Amino acid sequence: MKVNGKIVTELGLKIDPLKDKIEYQGEVLKPKKLTYILLNKPKNMITTNSDPQGRKTVIDAVASATTERVFPVGRLDRNTTGILLLTNDGDLAKKLTHPSHRVRKIYHVSLDKPVAEEDMQKLMDGITLEDGEAKVDKIDYVIGKTTNEVGVEIHSGKNRIVRRMFEALGYQVEKLDRTAFGSLTKKNLPRGSWRILTDNEVSFLKMM
Repeated sequence: MKVNGKIVTELGLKIDPLKDKIEYQGEVLKPKKLTYILLNKPKNMITTNSDPQGRKTVIDAVASATTERVFPVGRLDRNTTGILLLTNDGDLAKKLTHPSHRVRKIYHVSLDKPVAEEDMQKLMDGITLEDGEAKVDKIDYVIGKTTNEVGVEIHSGKNRIVRRMFEALGYQVEKLDRTAFGSLTKKNLPRGSWRILTDNEVSFLKMM
């Protein structure tokens, strides 16, 4: 290995990857640039880095955003729309998805029939699913909409948790849209579009 053109012979040499030129086996190593992208995911898109069936993925959707290899933080199933964070910052991704940090997620849920108030209370109190108890933090009817539509705030990261909770009470979810993830919202971000997070947004996520 060479640093700034000189062969390294000293163990424990301190290197600044942002300032020093590092070469290994004749190739200049470039430091990874931490990248944070917010996508408003459309329907029928897979939340994965690749798909053997050739379906469009969230990585395809942000291909023009960066040359860095990013990955989605958490999952949205194929038919769920809304905001999704993609990054190459493994430490932040681990923090945001760990249950102990209780990162909030807000969903706009459209159902096949009006939601009874007693069922909303059941979701607040907690219901038993096949993988344990699940409950929402907040739930209410969406202002200006029918009683078939509710807003749900939840911190659980279990797979398909919102759909499964409503299905357990006899409802079918017709549309599911994530409108907030932590401090991030889809304000001014049209469906299918993406944007790079600001430094302030990244700092706020790291403080959560």
